[in-house]
Amino acid sequence: MTVSNHDLLVRPATAADAGPLIGVLAEAFHEGPLADWLIPDPADRRTVYYRYFKDAVYHGLEHGQVYTTGDQTAVAIWYPRLEPAPVDTRSRLATLEHIAGPYAPKFVLLEEMFDAFHPDDPHHYLAYLAVDPTRQNQGIGAALLADQHRRLDQLGLPAYLEASNMRNRRLYLRLGYHAGPTIVLPTDGPVIWRMWRGAPTSVGRSPFPRTRPHRRSL
Repeated sequence: MTVSNHDLLVRPATAADAGPLIGVLAEAFHEGPLADWLIPDPADRRTVYYRYFKDAVYHGLEHGQVYTTGDQTAVAIWYPRLEPAPVDTRSRLATLEHIAGPYAPKFVLLEEMFDAFHPDDPHHYLAYLAVDPTRQNQGIGAALLADQHRRLDQLGLPAYLEASNMRNRRLYLRLGYHAGPTIVLPTDGPVIWRMWRGAPTSVGRSPFPRTRPHRRSL
């Protein structure tokens, strides 16, 4: 079954939605090359991912824009990045050590790499998009994205994200994103695809911006 964009209720999430949405994120991201690299043990991964995505949901609710569906089976966490965002490195390091314990070094490395190659051009950043695994392949994720894309086009702003597997990369390409230079995580880590959906212009959409890598070590 495919869900029409017009049939799906997309709404801003509130703190009352946090519990279900944490579960959606933890389950949706539990499998895949990035998950295997971050935490090889599946049982440990489930425990750590719940803590990690609990932090992500509440951080998004406080500092970003979180959207969900009427039945809470999908979630998107966006951050307006109209200028380079400062990073409280000491606080973030302490948070990751608390969340991930012995797995913290790879989480630190992941966030360092994402931050180092993040575009400085004004845009909105899709930090996470997740659909309940039992509801995937029904167009729900695409509908959730389309809702935000309409707002961004009205504002004349692009969107940026990192795709962690080929399946997601293909989805974003279908939805008008273009792939930029990749990130290859060290220590036999997976490839991450940097994706950009340009702002509307008179001749199409703005191209993937040139990115000058910067280091903000955690």
